[in-house]
Amino acid sequence: MTKLDITGVFILMTFFWGNSLTAQNIKNSDAGIPKLVLVLSIDQMRTDYISRYWNKFQAGGFKRLVNEGAVCSDAQLDLHVQKISTGTATLFTGVYPATNGIISDSWYDRLKKKEINCIADDYYITVGSDSKEGERSATKLLSPTIGDLIKINTRNKSKVFSVALNDVSAVLSAGHAANGAYWFDTQNGNMISSSYYVSTFPEWVRQFNEIGYAKTYSERDWTTLLPIKSYEESEADDYILEKGYYNKWNTFPYNLRKIKENAGSYKFLKTTPYGNTIIKDFAMQLIKSESLGADEFPDFLTLTFSSMDYENNSFGPASVEMEDTYLRMDQDIATILDFTDKILGRENTLVVLTSTCSSNYPVDYMKEEFHMPVGTFSPESAIALLKSYLNITYGQGDWLEFIGDQQLYFDRDLLEKRNVSLEAIQTKTANFINQFEGIKIALPSTSFEQGDYAKGQLAVIANSYNFKRSGDVLYQLEDGWQPVYKYQRTIYNDNSNIPFIMMGNLVKHTQIRSKITGEDMVPTILEILHIPIPDHCSGSILEEVLK
Repeated sequence: MTKLDITGVFILMTFFWGNSLTAQNIKNSDAGIPKLVLVLSIDQMRTDYISRYWNKFQAGGFKRLVNEGAVCSDAQLDLHVQKISTGTATLFTGVYPATNGIISDSWYDRLKKKEINCIADDYYITVGSDSKEGERSATKLLSPTIGDLIKINTRNKSKVFSVALNDVSAVLSAGHAANGAYWFDTQNGNMISSSYYVSTFPEWVRQFNEIGYAKTYSERDWTTLLPIKSYEESEADDYILEKGYYNKWNTFPYNLRKIKENAGSYKFLKTTPYGNTIIKDFAMQLIKSESLGADEFPDFLTLTFSSMDYENNSFGPASVEMEDTYLRMDQDIATILDFTDKILGRENTLVVLTSTCSSNYPVDYMKEEFHMPVGTFSPESAIALLKSYLNITYGQGDWLEFIGDQQLYFDRDLLEKRNVSLEAIQTKTANFINQFEGIKIALPSTSFEQGDYAKGQLAVIANSYNFKRSGDVLYQLEDGWQPVYKYQRTIYNDNSNIPFIMMGNLVKHTQIRSKITGEDMVPTILEILHIPIPDHCSGSILEEVLK
C-alpha cells in the first residue's frame, strides 16, 4: 500500500468517527502554532530519575524542560501488559489497546493458528541494509497516530518522522502515513527503514551511515562521565545484586569490544549511552536534511531514547550505569534543544518529554534492602499445574493452544469437539490461577465481552482487552512481583507512572499535580495545532498546561 493509499484510507475513516476531521488549511503562522512538534520519549524512564539526578544535570537539558515547561507529576499509562509496544501504541494514538489492537509484542491469531508479531511484516523489505530488520510495518495498528491525524488535516503537507533505537518504538510512534521511520539495525550498526515508509533510501541517511558511528563507539571503553566517587545517588558500582553484562561484567570501565564479541552484533550499543547519542546525531541531521519546520505547515518528530534497553534489569534503576546513562542523555537532550532553537527559534517548537513505559526495581533488591513483600512467579510451573488440572477435569487433551503475556488461549476446536463450554473452562481456569501466590487477579474474557469490569481497578484489563486478539483468560501479578522463566530473558514492568512534560510558546510554566493519563497527549497536542479531536480519543485536553 502506498502512502497516498494509506492517507486516503484515513480520510475516508474520518467520516465514520463522528467528528469533523475534514482536511483544513492549518498553518503554523496562525495564532503561534509551532513549526515543529518534538516528542522526546525515553523507554523505561522512571519519574524519579529527574529529581534523583537533578544536581548533576546541566542547565539546558532536563532542567530546562522542568524550569520552562508544564510538569505533570502524576501521569499514568494504565495498561494490562506494560511494554514498549503497548505503551507506544497507546501514547501516540490516544486510545487503549482494546481499540488500537496492540495488546502486547505479539499475540495468537486463531484464524492463522500462529503467533503474530505486532510489527513484523515480510511483505515489506529493509531499506538501507541487507538484513531483515526492516521487514516491519504499522498495518496491525488499528488506530491512526497523532502523526497520521496531522497529515490528514494538512492534506499531507506536514512532515512526520520517527527515530528510535528499537523498531517497535519507531514504527508505532510513526504510524501509517509518516514520511519516514528510522531505527538501529543491530546487524550492521546502520540506521534503516522499511519500504512501508521509504521507497528510495535518502542520500543523507546513506552518508550518515558511512561515518560508521556504531563501529567507532563499539571500539571505545564506557567510562563514567564524572569521577565515580561522585555517583552518590546510586548503589556502589560493585553492588552484589547487580548481574551485569552476561552475569560477569558489572563495574566500570566496560570494554565494549569484549561485550560486542559476546553479543555477536551491535545490539549491545542500545544498552549504553552511545546508542542514544547516535539517535541524537541522526535526529539533528534529519531535521536539517528534511527541512523540518521550514514551511507554513507544522511538522512532527518523535525521538525515542533508551534506559539501558534489555539490560535494564541486569543493573537496575539504582545503578551507577543508569545514572551515567541519564547524565549523558541530559547532554544529548540539551544539544537537541539548542539545535532546534538555532534552526527554528525557541518560540516555534513544542517539546514533549515522556515515556511509553516505566521500570521496576528488581525483586531481589526490594527484598534484600527493604524487606518488601514481593517475589517471583513462574508461569512455566503454573501452566504445568494448570494443564494437569484441565486434564483431570475435562480429560486428556492439549487444551491450551497458546500462552502469551499474562494471557492464555484455548484450543476452541477441541472445546467444540469435546462439547466443553468456553465460558465454563475460562471461569474454572481463572479460579484455578487465582489460587497461586503472586497472582492479583485472573479473569475470563467472556466477562469483558459481556461488558463487565468497565470501571474501577479492573478497567485496566478491560481497556486492554481486544475481542479478536486477546486471550481467553487474562491475569495480573501482585504489585512488585515479577515473572521468571528458565531459559527466557524477561522484561517485565507493572509501574504505570510515566514522566510527562510539555514546553512551548503556548504552554504555561506550571506543575500539574492532578492525575493525567498518557492518552491525554494526543488531544492536547491536537488542540495546540488547532486540529479537531476525533471522538474515539480516550484522553482529554490538558487545559491546565495551555496559555
